[in-house]
Amino acid sequence: MATITKKELIDRISEKTNNKRVVVKRIIQAFLDDIIEELGEDNRLEFRDFGVFESKQRARRIAQNPKTLERVEVPPKRTVKFKVGRLMKLRLHQQDMKDAGDTSIPQDESAPAIEPQSPQM
Repeated sequence: MATITKKELIDRISEKTNNKRVVVKRIIQAFLDDIIEELGEDNRLEFRDFGVFESKQRARRIAQNPKTLERVEVPPKRTVKFKVGRLMKLRLHQQDMKDAGDTSIPQDESAPAIEPQSPQM
């Protein structure tokens, strides 16, 4: 499994769209900033077929320090939950089937075909 950085993603999108790298970088950063802003305001972000981001409040709880076995109070905190959308779920399932050697990968007729992308080095 490879790790793709924001820089690499910007370079790919810049090449695919024939836009200058600096323009793509500005757009992606504005997009990410808006996601952070909306989640910070407790808004739910839904990207059809991709997934849903929403912030959740985690309750206060008592945990245990594994070294000392001392009980520690963990304060409540907000976290982000992501629920996978339909096309991403389908793509991940297809990749699992491919990795398992199953040649009869099911296709969802209502979804556009998802072409495997060749790994880039």
